[in-house]
Amino acid sequence: MSLQVKFDRAFGPVQQAVAAGRIPGAVLGIIDKDGTRVTRALGQAQKVPQERPMSEGTWFDLASLTKVLFTTPTILRLAEEGRLDLDAPLTSAIPDFAQYNPDNWQRKITFRQCLGHQTPFPGVFPLYTYGTDPNQLRHFVLQRDWPGGPAVYSDINFILLGIAIERLAGQTIRHIDPGPGFAWSADPAQAAATELDAWRGRMIVGEVHDENCAALEGSGHAGLFGTVASVLDFALAVLNADDVSASSIALMRTPLSGRRTHGWERPYIGWSGGERCSTDTIGHTGFTGTGLWIDFAAGRAWTLLTNRVHPTRHFDSGIFELRRAVGDAINSH
Repeated sequence: MSLQVKFDRAFGPVQQAVAAGRIPGAVLGIIDKDGTRVTRALGQAQKVPQERPMSEGTWFDLASLTKVLFTTPTILRLAEEGRLDLDAPLTSAIPDFAQYNPDNWQRKITFRQCLGHQTPFPGVFPLYTYGTDPNQLRHFVLQRDWPGGPAVYSDINFILLGIAIERLAGQTIRHIDPGPGFAWSADPAQAAATELDAWRGRMIVGEVHDENCAALEGSGHAGLFGTVASVLDFALAVLNADDVSASSIALMRTPLSGRRTHGWERPYIGWSGGERCSTDTIGHTGFTGTGLWIDFAAGRAWTLLTNRVHPTRHFDSGIFELRRAVGDAINSH
């Protein structure tokens, strides 16, 4: 079955979601290992306060795709260069982490545990409500006596990895090159709008939607912007080990738990990539309505970029079902 036929079949659920008013707009892209790609845009990049059409060149706030498109490959590259040890504690790069309690469990957390979300940090925390000075907030994260709990998916893991990257680079994340085709902000005229934000009191367009990342003025868990082309280019580089080392890719594919590899998710019952991809697939999603999945066995990757939080997150967009339907359509025979 041709890539175009697979694409057309997968685009059906996207059309239905836009027609039903579940999401304002979307861009779907599929790429094969040989570089053949198909992309298509639909709907509105912005509906409130004015309408703008979605296009294949629309820039998206990629949200938690930042974790796998920037932070994970950066950490793995630093490990490959010998600048950090994945099994060493974060204190090897951030010696002042929880510095007032040498026996604190936080000082024993390793880079690998953070990559796999195998730490006791809370799943969510409104860091932005504790102030807006980015330096002070970084040190709040570092010195807070975090309550320990069960290992869950937590942004704090990647906020800490981002701080480690900053310490090793000697500059803040927003001064670090995010990679070809990516940026830390976007021209509002070219960007998909996200949410009418109660905290900032305005419609968010071209600046990061995630409140904690905004307050930190850059972080390892969110903040990256890109287009369908840049996301697919990254996926192609991973499929072909082009500008991404074979050892880093191997770790991206190496399980750390039933659901996670180094930075990425792996298939499990009910996961975002659907039930028909191979077991040798990795993927990740972003809160704003983004996602990327790479199937190594099939030699194929696909990305679904939406602005499902526009104009508000407090609405059932059906994004979870949509992602699975797209993945199943792409991977059915």
